[in-house]
Amino acid sequence: MNLSYSIAAFFVGSLTGLTGVGGGALMTPMLLLVGVPPLTAVGTDLLHAAISKSCAIPVYHKSSVIYRPAVVRLALGSFPGAALALWLLGVLAVNTAAMKRILFVVIGIALMLTALALLLHAPLQRHLPHSVTRSWKLPAKWRAPLTVAAGLILGALVTMSSVGAGAVGTMFIYLLYPQLTPIEVLATDVVHAVPLTLFAGLGHLRSGHMDWNLLASLLLGSLPGVVLFSRLGVQLPQRTMRPLMGTVLLLLGAGLMVRI
Repeated sequence: MNLSYSIAAFFVGSLTGLTGVGGGALMTPMLLLVGVPPLTAVGTDLLHAAISKSCAIPVYHKSSVIYRPAVVRLALGSFPGAALALWLLGVLAVNTAAMKRILFVVIGIALMLTALALLLHAPLQRHLPHSVTRSWKLPAKWRAPLTVAAGLILGALVTMSSVGAGAVGTMFIYLLYPQLTPIEVLATDVVHAVPLTLFAGLGHLRSGHMDWNLLASLLLGSLPGVVLFSRLGVQLPQRTMRPLMGTVLLLLGAGLMVRI
């Protein structure tokens, strides 16, 4: 057990419970910086994310803020995407250093663009005509297949980097289901992320990419943070959640870009 890992995990767990994002995007770079092998960092953090985020599901379920159709559609794409990524990692035995740099760039840009959209939402509504700021309308016939496609991309990204289950998943849900409130987006993303990260993490475990002592240290800190702050996140008003989520995503995106 490593107390410093547990303290860092409490901070990450608090952000995850409060905003639904931040687990892999903060935890994985931290593990890499202290010298944990890349695939071990990814595999351990995936199981850590699955266990820690599962603590928030009862809170969201009790509050009836989960949009289940989006969860099912994302899973129809993300599980095949995760399986394909695991197969590629096993067959190719690839050196993931270059791959991680590319993933960090793509996810970092996506995080910052999403953050800007969230942070500018309220000012645009106040200063521009309503017709300009109205949520874009996606034809109903395209919503389901696009959600499955988004899940496919998300499953592959998460399995290869352990980054994106929260932040990138949230971005996809915001774009595909603009009628949802921020807390509904967060709850939907977390409920989808738990089985996805568990599936991907078990795949890495089967390949030997796991450090049980590290996992125990991370859980010791993150579980209290997730439980405590997920309750607060449900109670926060939308005008607080949007800027808060945008700020967190902006910081995560900038951190990933600096890490390159």
